[in-house]
Amino acid sequence: MKQQKHFKSKIFASFIILLIIFLFPLEADSQEKPRQNKKFDKIIKEIAEKYRLEASLIHSIIRTESDYDPYCVSSKGALGLMQLMPETARVYGVGNPFEPRDNIEGGVRYLKDLINLYNRRTRFVLAAYNAGQTAVKRYGGIPPYPETRNYIEKVMASYPKSIIKTKTKVYKYQDSSGRVVFTNCHYLYSSNKTSDKSDK
Repeated sequence: MKQQKHFKSKIFASFIILLIIFLFPLEADSQEKPRQNKKFDKIIKEIAEKYRLEASLIHSIIRTESDYDPYCVSSKGALGLMQLMPETARVYGVGNPFEPRDNIEGGVRYLKDLINLYNRRTRFVLAAYNAGQTAVKRYGGIPPYPETRNYIEKVMASYPKSIIKTKTKVYKYQDSSGRVVFTNCHYLYSSNKTSDKSDK
């Protein structure tokens, strides 16, 4: 009888060990892959395409800012998915900061301005998004705030690029002499195109 109990204990212990071996690698793998909320994926893709940015960058910022909670309000008063301050939301035409599309579009418009301002340098862009342009200017670079430095590391854990990739749209038209011209300037294209010409 004692041998039978001993045997059952060994089987149970072996089962527990096997369970631990199989479960922990799966947990580690799931932690390596950054969480993306499918609920907002379509909106993020559309806005990323519109502003010629990578959707992965927008996902990384939203994940770090609000963890995909559209009703998130920070202790400093930042609102929604991309944690826009009320003044920033107003400047970028966000009518309702708790409406996902409105918030993301306003946040991406602000982000695009920062990308242009800091020549696509990821760390500077993220520092300004988190701490503000004034802080970046005051310190001549990334402010020494622990919150800002941690923020940059968190975003870059899932967007590990030192330069933010932007997509440039190229337009094609014929000038008055019949030459085919390629340009990334929409104004130049729109002022020279004719009704039978198409862009790329």
